[in-house]
Amino acid sequence: MVSYLQVQNLTRSVGDKTLFRDLSFSISEGQKVGLIAKNGTGKSTLLNILSGADQADEGQVIFHNDLRVGYLEQTPNYPLDLTVIEACFWHGNETTNLIREYESYMAAANLDAQQSPTGRAKQQEGLQDLLDRMEQQKAWDYENRAKTILSQLFITEFDKPLSQLSGGQLKRVALANTLIMEPDLLILDEPTNHLDLQMIEWLENYLSRSNVTLLMVTHDRYFLDRVCSVILELDEETVYTYQGNYAYFLEHREQRLEVARAEVARATNLYRTELDWMRRMPQARGHKARYREEAFYELEKQAHRRLEEQQVRLEMKSTYIGSKIFEAEYVSKAYGNRVLLKDFYYNFSRYEKLGIVGNNGTGKSTFVKMLLGLVKPDSGRFVVGETVRFGYYSQDGMEFNEQMKVIDAVRKTAEYVDLGGGRKLSAMQFLQHFMFSPQQQQNYIYKLSGGEKRRLYLCTVLMQSPNFLVLDEPTNDLDITSLQILEQYLQDFRGCVIIISHDRYFMDKVVDHLFVFKGNGVVKDFPGNYTQYREWEKLEPEPKKTQNTPSTPRFQGERKRKMSFRERQEFEALGKEIDELENEKADIEAALSSGAISTQEIIDLSKRLPVVNELLDEKSMRWLELSEIE
Repeated sequence: MVSYLQVQNLTRSVGDKTLFRDLSFSISEGQKVGLIAKNGTGKSTLLNILSGADQADEGQVIFHNDLRVGYLEQTPNYPLDLTVIEACFWHGNETTNLIREYESYMAAANLDAQQSPTGRAKQQEGLQDLLDRMEQQKAWDYENRAKTILSQLFITEFDKPLSQLSGGQLKRVALANTLIMEPDLLILDEPTNHLDLQMIEWLENYLSRSNVTLLMVTHDRYFLDRVCSVILELDEETVYTYQGNYAYFLEHREQRLEVARAEVARATNLYRTELDWMRRMPQARGHKARYREEAFYELEKQAHRRLEEQQVRLEMKSTYIGSKIFEAEYVSKAYGNRVLLKDFYYNFSRYEKLGIVGNNGTGKSTFVKMLLGLVKPDSGRFVVGETVRFGYYSQDGMEFNEQMKVIDAVRKTAEYVDLGGGRKLSAMQFLQHFMFSPQQQQNYIYKLSGGEKRRLYLCTVLMQSPNFLVLDEPTNDLDITSLQILEQYLQDFRGCVIIISHDRYFMDKVVDHLFVFKGNGVVKDFPGNYTQYREWEKLEPEPKKTQNTPSTPRFQGERKRKMSFRERQEFEALGKEIDELENEKADIEAALSSGAISTQEIIDLSKRLPVVNELLDEKSMRWLELSEIE
């Protein structure tokens, strides 16, 4: 295979901290590589070095000749006064630079129209060279390609200012901007952050089918498992390579750690022997025994080597919570013509663990803000039990004095955490559980990476001993190890939980049912996790498959009556209509994924798909209602 990228002996330090030392690896044509590491170990720094946005202290980065490289930053940065289509030309790449060169050339040619025949001949020669390069780079249809990809990402208002876009929409524009280049090597830094589930699944399918060579940092474990064929693990200042997907990585990483633990155990035993020799026989450390002294210090490093933080299940005592949690009494909320909730009723149960999913802009965050009293509903109300004590982790709620030390920021919240049964954890011990070493706890907050700050923010929320956790996108910017710790914590949490997240694996592990926000005020209560919901969505509704589906309270009074003749006719007609809509939906999705239709067709189909989904939801719900009548 052709080598697209070679990293040779790369070293990078920040202050007195070494991120990686003598790092070497290569990526060959067609490989899809996932990069995994803990927060603060240099993932984003490494990608910035590869993209040219940063420099290494030592070592080389060698790309194959004439390689087109596309880079999606973790946090896209655009002037907000640009429109969507202007943003696709704003970031310089080979094609957009060529288009600017062509436009400048043509403007200059118009000014020099009176030049001599010799000058015109040279100008014509230069123009022909430009035209050949434009043809080679497919620059003539760059704007059409941009609109096509934007439409596939459900961005169809090309003249809309970026200032009016949500964070998820802006991330989609940046993603489109990267894909338009048709790069040979695609580098993505947390591509799933701020994308809704529909877009994550679209990107997953796109990258799985594409022949593009890929290097990606992501915490989405389903995404890693289904897209990547090679895993690079950045750990202890070096890199380990696993020739397989995420499941393969988990199995073989544990084998690597077992071997390393055995090596450390042997080194520790030998270290004790050598330490005794160093203490008892200082006279032996002459010229002849100098090699043994040097070997001793190397052995000392290996014996004191820390493989990984010890992980134990942390069962914390939450404050008492009564049987009355909260009741949403016919709540409605809209912003202009955009309806988020309409006459929504729900009675939340004790110890319930609820996941909230749905596309961006459907009202998920607004719902929890109304529950917390931060936003007022247009009508209806939330009645919250007197014993409920909320702990709220929000997307934009992280506020720290960056000049404080990590341990001081946590002690400001609480000195101790009550584990119950007379057991307590100090703030320092609690931080260690969430992978802040004693040395890191003495660091100033401004020295932390983005993911480490998120982890610290999470600690300050959990230390308040809430009995009802509301977590809005807690998985963004957290590394996989942090996610595993949080999953264990929430599984053992003795209280209520509401989680808004686009991390499918995380939701599957933690929640027991879902609110699916479908837009236009429609919220579906599904009794299961996200994977089960997606499997349910794919099934054609049949009477025999609805017997295990819990009915909503408003239809319980109708179960014992017989279906009328008119209802029987409606029931049979709905079955046919649902089949037709399912077929239409499948045809639209196939057409959008084919790449063989025109831009206008993509725009039309992208507008039709949400309409079909809404009709399908409406008719499926009515079909389920009728199926519950005898």
